[in-house]
Amino acid sequence: MRRFLPQTLPVWVLLIVIAGLLISQVATLYIVSRDRVAANDVVDLYRLNDRAFSLVQLMSGATPEQRKATAAGLFNSAYALTVSDTPAVTSSIAGDDELAELEDIMVSRLSKFGITDARVRRDPATTDTDSTDGTVDGPDIGQVERDLLALSANFAQSDKLTASLRFGDGQWLNFTEPNTPVGPILSVDSLPLYSLIAGLVVIMSIWSLHRLTAPYRMMETAVNRIGKDLKSPPIAESGSREVQAAARAINAMQARLREYVEDREHLAAALAHDLRTPLTRMRLRLELLRKSPARAALAHDLADIEGIASSVIDFATFEVTEEKSERIDFLSLVEAVADGFETVTLEDDEAHSRGLICIARPVALRRCVTNLVQNAVTYGKRAHLTLQRSENTVTLSIRDEGPGIPQAQIDSVFGSFVRLEQSRNRQTGGLGLGLTIARNIARGAGGDISLSNYPGGGLLTQLRLPLAA
Repeated sequence: MRRFLPQTLPVWVLLIVIAGLLISQVATLYIVSRDRVAANDVVDLYRLNDRAFSLVQLMSGATPEQRKATAAGLFNSAYALTVSDTPAVTSSIAGDDELAELEDIMVSRLSKFGITDARVRRDPATTDTDSTDGTVDGPDIGQVERDLLALSANFAQSDKLTASLRFGDGQWLNFTEPNTPVGPILSVDSLPLYSLIAGLVVIMSIWSLHRLTAPYRMMETAVNRIGKDLKSPPIAESGSREVQAAARAINAMQARLREYVEDREHLAAALAHDLRTPLTRMRLRLELLRKSPARAALAHDLADIEGIASSVIDFATFEVTEEKSERIDFLSLVEAVADGFETVTLEDDEAHSRGLICIARPVALRRCVTNLVQNAVTYGKRAHLTLQRSENTVTLSIRDEGPGIPQAQIDSVFGSFVRLEQSRNRQTGGLGLGLTIARNIARGAGGDISLSNYPGGGLLTQLRLPLAA
């Protein structure tokens, strides 16, 4: 079930809004329908009571024969009216409390005209073949007449109330009153309006959600960009008050992070640089110990210290150095790096390798490729380079012929000053900063580096970079 559920907050909120809209619409339609039925029922009872008053008032002073003549003159198929010696409503017990109360009201109201008993019942609709169906049409029929014909047909097909009133002389007045037809809540005419309103609500909800979630999208984009390049330009502080507040907070965080990192980078570079002065004095004094047996050991240790200082300077000045990004022919860069190593071969497929233009810092990207190739040659003796293009990405694959890296330690080699002594020869290796610097450069250009053990043996290093548009 989880895979069918929404995975983002805006979709969840939109579903809740739509569900709330549907529930409110259904509830509203139900309430309106119930109120219409209740209102129509009261109106029907009122119409029956009012018609009873009019008929009784008309016939109360007439003789039995005159009443029958009047009833015959007023009779029609929709509003049946008869005067007889027996009631049309034979049961003296009302069908429900409303009818029982109406009977009492009618007797009380009509007693001054000699009415001694009133009976009312509900009758279902009857099919009348002579009644019109409301579909009469013609060139001379207007909209009002057409609506009247349709309403007349609805009255003819609706349920009815039948009433029997007894005069003081024992004669019964029987008549029917059709109930007011209850039209549908949703019709062909009203459905487009409901759909339009619902569509507008959904569109406004989507627009509102887009505006409300804008700070979250902006924060996600900004944080991802800062993670790839800490020196990326700050985001614009515009929009609503909440968006501006989020933008200011992100820009302030980025500025503090840059200050923090730059302070440490300058500190490391300064310390490593200052080490060169005492190292130079030590090397000069070492030259005075020509006959000392410890001279070779001290010279070896001094070379290690100088190597450490140079590596730290290179690592620290990587971020400190300001260099603008340019369009770079990646194939030419890789060829130039490969030409500097005798044990490196480049498999060039001109059909797929031409036109590989990347946007990056030229010196930094060359250093990245050089570090990867140098790492492969140092630990794997030989390196085989291939270039592959897939949509908007170029991949440089570097396969060496070394022992590889244990699978559990592949991710750890990207750490600073990390060296795997069991899988790599320490005497021929560096300080464990080459891969760290290379990956930082790749990520700064929008790419990344991955390591894996080649099935045929050796280590496979893949550098992926986005191509310029």
